[in-house]
Amino acid sequence: MSHDVAVVGGGCVGLSVAKHLTERTDLDVAILEKEHHLAQHQSGRNSGVLHPGFNYPPESKKADFATEGTRRMKEYCAEHGVPCKELGVLVVAKTDREEAHLETLAEQAEANGVEYEILRSQEAIREHEPHAVGQAALYAPEAASVDSQQYVYALAREIQQRENASLYTGHAVSEIEHTAAGYHITTSNSDVEASYLVNAAGLHADTLAHQLGVGEEYQVVPFRGEYYEITPDRADLCQTMIYPTPDPQLPFLGVHYTRRTDGKVIVGPNAVLAFGREAYDNTDVNPADLAETLTYEGFRKLLASKTMLSVAWAELNKSYRKRRFTEASQRLVPEVRAEDLEKSYAGIRAQLVSEDGELVKDPLFVERENAVHILNAVSPGLTSSLPFGEHIAETLAAKV
Repeated sequence: MSHDVAVVGGGCVGLSVAKHLTERTDLDVAILEKEHHLAQHQSGRNSGVLHPGFNYPPESKKADFATEGTRRMKEYCAEHGVPCKELGVLVVAKTDREEAHLETLAEQAEANGVEYEILRSQEAIREHEPHAVGQAALYAPEAASVDSQQYVYALAREIQQRENASLYTGHAVSEIEHTAAGYHITTSNSDVEASYLVNAAGLHADTLAHQLGVGEEYQVVPFRGEYYEITPDRADLCQTMIYPTPDPQLPFLGVHYTRRTDGKVIVGPNAVLAFGREAYDNTDVNPADLAETLTYEGFRKLLASKTMLSVAWAELNKSYRKRRFTEASQRLVPEVRAEDLEKSYAGIRAQLVSEDGELVKDPLFVERENAVHILNAVSPGLTSSLPFGEHIAETLAAKV
């Protein structure tokens, strides 16, 4: 089959690209999704939080996309009947160092146009979250909880109503070749010819890009994030969302509490090396994926850092020892007990690592010929999906 544009990957970013392309051009767009059901990977296995933008430096891509994305996502959810609740988030400081970093977050919130309030006492914290403990906190009322799976399906339904869009599920892309006419794409179902390509394959984006000689200085390293759910009888321990103050030296936010749109409270995630790009259980191993990670020079350089090695060991313990996960959870809510936590789902984050051993922290896409390869769409990827997808669509449309 033949189309003007092939979008590889039917997650929130790929579908957002397709949405904006089909809205603004007459291009015939095909979305190729390897699974038979949508939102099976990063787009459906996350915290489901809309981050309003205080975590990111002013004028950065993340700040712009998160601030605009939060607003647009709320509007989109309201228009399309996707569950979304503006609950607000409490970022708790436990030490003087963390409290000092709250000031940085407040400055970023101010610069990015994000509403916030600094709480200077335990009493003030308890007015928002009676069971959270800290010496100070930043409260951002615009943060929201969204059903990410329903959001992905809403995007898909909207796109499928357009005559110039086709969504193909069960089409796992195994090979992409550059041809005189564009691209020849081999899938598990049928071959596709396309004049233009958008690689939004998430956990597998680097693999497909490398086939075309793109982004070879980077590789995806999969990090699994595991979640627990607080038992229903103890769910009142968290009313909204409770986060730790982030460590600016680390790429992960740490274990936090999120009240979902269905009323359940989830705790997590940790961030442990996954032994496969889709190794969702801590007993799952994909030998080929694991070998690829362990032999990657960038990964070895990453672990050469004593800080990262220490963090990796701590995160590994949270995965295999529930007591360690509970202790991390108690840092924010001391009343939570091991018996209050039931194992829930896990997600895998496609973390791009450079050959120099650096974690790529910002969105990264590479243009080649008539293609755009999205190599890095890390958190806040869900929040940013509408403006980020629009930006990619505009980038591709300029090539036509």
